[in-house]
Amino acid sequence: MQHVMKRNVTILMASAISALMLTGCGEEKAAPSGGIEPKVYTDSLFAVMKADRTNYTKMIIGRLGPAGADSIKPHEYWEDLENGAPLPAQMFRYGAEAVSEMTSDFTYSLQSLWPINAQNAPKTDLEKEGLQFIVDNPGKNFYGEEKLGDTTYYTAVYPDVAVAAPCVACHNNHKDSPKTDFEMGDVMGGVVIRVPM
Repeated sequence: MQHVMKRNVTILMASAISALMLTGCGEEKAAPSGGIEPKVYTDSLFAVMKADRTNYTKMIIGRLGPAGADSIKPHEYWEDLENGAPLPAQMFRYGAEAVSEMTSDFTYSLQSLWPINAQNAPKTDLEKEGLQFIVDNPGKNFYGEEKLGDTTYYTAVYPDVAVAAPCVACHNNHKDSPKTDFEMGDVMGGVVIRVPM
């Protein structure tokens, strides 16, 4: 049952993101010769991701509380629970994994300077620089280019802000959290979108 739910939700998110690609976003990486500029492309992708994640967090996770706890339980180890549901960060990762199976036109991930899960730590110097920039400059995005192997990428980093009390509580109370003083509205990490040039 949980695997079916996970598959259906990731297909839904991947479909929403791929809808952007059908408009020609992935055809050209540079403007103005008819393609979309990388900044517009990544900003558009992020808008879809942010809307999906924010709505899932507020409309599902945030509404469960004590009244919904008997019907479904958002939990880090949701697959081990009969009525478990993935956390917002896990839903985001499932979407990223599904998209990576559909296209190589872009990748995205949720990262943090204070990751609970080590796989969400920045891996490149530009990712670290971008994550620090969005923490130091609230409300601003970071854009840069980096070469990985033989490919040059346009890399954008967008702030991932605490939008619901359960997000703050989970991070502040998690045994593996390196930071335990998050407040509503704080930048908790960043969405990193990478597009090959």
